[in-house]
Amino acid sequence: MSKYDYDLFVIGAGSGGVRAGRLAAQLGQRVAVAEESKPGGTCVVRGCVPKKYLVYGAEYGDAIKKAPSYGWDVKSAKFNWPVLRDAVQAEVNRLSGIYAGILEKNGATLYRERAELVDAHTIHLTESGVEVTAKTILIAVGGRPWAPNIKGIEHAITSDEAFTLDKLPERALVIGGGYIASEFAGIYAGMGVKTVQAYRGDALLNGFDTDVRKAVGEVQIRNGIDVKFNLSPKEIKKASGGYIVTFDDGSKIGTDLVFMATGRKPNTDGLGLEKAGVEMDKNGAVIVDEYSQSSAKNIYAVGDVTNRVNLTPVAIREGMAFIETVFKANKSAYDHSNIASAVFTRPPVGTVGLTEGQARQTYGDKVTVYSTSFRPMKNILSGSEQRCMMKLITQGKKEIVVGVHIVGDDSAEIIQALGICVKAGLTKADFDATCAVHPTLAEEIVTLKPKEPNKVTAVT
Repeated sequence: MSKYDYDLFVIGAGSGGVRAGRLAAQLGQRVAVAEESKPGGTCVVRGCVPKKYLVYGAEYGDAIKKAPSYGWDVKSAKFNWPVLRDAVQAEVNRLSGIYAGILEKNGATLYRERAELVDAHTIHLTESGVEVTAKTILIAVGGRPWAPNIKGIEHAITSDEAFTLDKLPERALVIGGGYIASEFAGIYAGMGVKTVQAYRGDALLNGFDTDVRKAVGEVQIRNGIDVKFNLSPKEIKKASGGYIVTFDDGSKIGTDLVFMATGRKPNTDGLGLEKAGVEMDKNGAVIVDEYSQSSAKNIYAVGDVTNRVNLTPVAIREGMAFIETVFKANKSAYDHSNIASAVFTRPPVGTVGLTEGQARQTYGDKVTVYSTSFRPMKNILSGSEQRCMMKLITQGKKEIVVGVHIVGDDSAEIIQALGICVKAGLTKADFDATCAVHPTLAEEIVTLKPKEPNKVTAVT
């Protein structure tokens, strides 16, 4: 008889925690999972899934504007925010129920309350006051929005509140230059909101390829977003009918909604990790080794709480590797290299592998870059000026493809397949030997020409 109540206790019922909990329960382990919010985590409840539905809603608005050029009379079309909002929340609740069901059907106990650590083996459930013990503990609490502590910050919302607004504002100010800020600026603009995006840097999407950053800046402007750079907010003041935001240069912007998309941090505050001997970095991320093991040998962590690669599919893979390591005696470390990802601007970004800067830093003059920029066929009849940018980065004499970056329609779908190519170490010759599918946007990736110095090849 074990001296512990559970073999595994998972704190957090997001994608990584649920996957690990389910797999452990299927192996016959005694498993419990605690979640203080809805099962499903950030992705399902207040992140990827509801966000993508809002992007779809904004895309319909753009399609309606272009519809007359394709023969459709849509003069009576109007956008109804409550209809979309409520439909999305209904789907969120359905998916959350599925996540809860997955755990319960596989024999795991689901505690719908906050869990905190008392020591390395003891968990305190804050609502019921119950304390339980576990041999192994998995921290999978994800991240939370972070906003600067400026005067009037209580008037701003974050991505947590964005999905359930009572009404859509006439004016929105999105502060931030990352993927969340860029996506929501595109969402609001697509729904007819007069949108300003203000960022402290000089180009959006810090950390992405330079050409991607430039292309996304152009995307935002073409979507009607007023993009302002080199601005940091200093104060938010309530005013008649809205708010006035003052920036560090003294400029002011009036708006009906202030959306702070200034970053995310690991959700470890008050979790009791220090009581269990778990070391964290200065931002509160759990420090783990390649097997997701923390400084407390029986405590592991996966997903955004470790601040490695903050993506839902990565958390799932880390959870699976954790199960292999701890419960199958098969030490497994998930490979975090060449992970494809997307940013759902309109059109979206698809990216995998190294940026041009990273490639040149790693391989020097052995790097060859191929790129193009063109108006997709779909935009010709409608007169839209939105373009597609494609970039392929290779290294060495064999020209092994080490990075692919796309900003354009369907790039999020295309990059999944290209991620396989980069992961497999295919070469430019392999791309060239592949026959194009015509007429498609994706065919350009197998017909790319070398990039001229400091210039993107123009293709019309």
